[in-house]
Amino acid sequence: MSFAYPWVLLLILPAMWLLKRRKEEPSFTVSSVSLWPRKRSGRTRWLWVPVFLRRLCVVLVIVALASPQAGKTFERQVNQGIAIQMLVDVSSSMDMRIDGGGTEGLTRMEVARELVERFIAGDGEELSGRPNDLIGLITFARYADTRSPLTFGHEGLLQIVRQIEIQDRPNEDGTAFGDALAIAAARLKSLEELKESDRGIDIDSITSKVIILLTDGENNSGNHLPLGAAGLAKEWGCRIYVISLGESEAGFQSDQGEVRNLSGADQVLELIATETGGLFRQASDFESLLSVYSEIDKLERAEISIRSFERLSNWFWLPLIQGMAALVIALILEATWLRVIP
Repeated sequence: MSFAYPWVLLLILPAMWLLKRRKEEPSFTVSSVSLWPRKRSGRTRWLWVPVFLRRLCVVLVIVALASPQAGKTFERQVNQGIAIQMLVDVSSSMDMRIDGGGTEGLTRMEVARELVERFIAGDGEELSGRPNDLIGLITFARYADTRSPLTFGHEGLLQIVRQIEIQDRPNEDGTAFGDALAIAAARLKSLEELKESDRGIDIDSITSKVIILLTDGENNSGNHLPLGAAGLAKEWGCRIYVISLGESEAGFQSDQGEVRNLSGADQVLELIATETGGLFRQASDFESLLSVYSEIDKLERAEISIRSFERLSNWFWLPLIQGMAALVIALILEATWLRVIP
């Protein structure tokens, strides 16, 4: 028990002194009380009760004014997650087989599908999973399609990932990652709209917005140029991590000092990543793609902190009610059974 205004309790002493002084003042003057009986009998023995109740009322009202509070302190784990848009290329070129790295016989699509699933759910080894993150999925060929909106429902999202297929119809084949980037950036920008809906999404826990683009080709379709879409992402505070899935080429200067050669398409992809504060990486097989996803997984981790909270309840009403009850009882007694004259 604590008090919001403990200094108010100091008023109890002067209040009691004033009430005692008032009681000691005689109601009327007599020459002598020697002939009065010393022994109290009947109702006179209870005349102190209304006086006590009045004093109790004053004390309880002062206690109520001091605003007594009761509560408890508790700790809560606060997860600060990340909003991630996964972009996956489903053009016909993703049907090519990957050679080397123990992945012979698997297509790029099969490898990408498995590792996107592992990135979301974790594999207990290289990837720890993203349980606290808001994740959405967009696939693209000639057109970009939102396969899953941003969601914490990862079980349903994983079902969608497992059903990703190559878009091999001639009239829909192509690569439009510029459109996919623009859609992803716009959806991350509109997180506040999700906060105002009834989806129960704790947007306040989201600390950063990330786009992970996996593609194996050059942008040749769509209405948005990749660099223009990257500019929107940068303006709206989104980082873009780009993975170029294909054959590695010698000559490009990597972060580790290794020299490799970048094609024109990869130069654009690298520029998209660096301009938004992300990373550009090349992958050619299962192991190298797993390594890239693992690197991104370590860079973009949610923060988990323990915060202490104190929950207080105001109890001023309890002594106030008790004080008023004491006063009412005193008034009733003084007007009936313990009535005195004058």
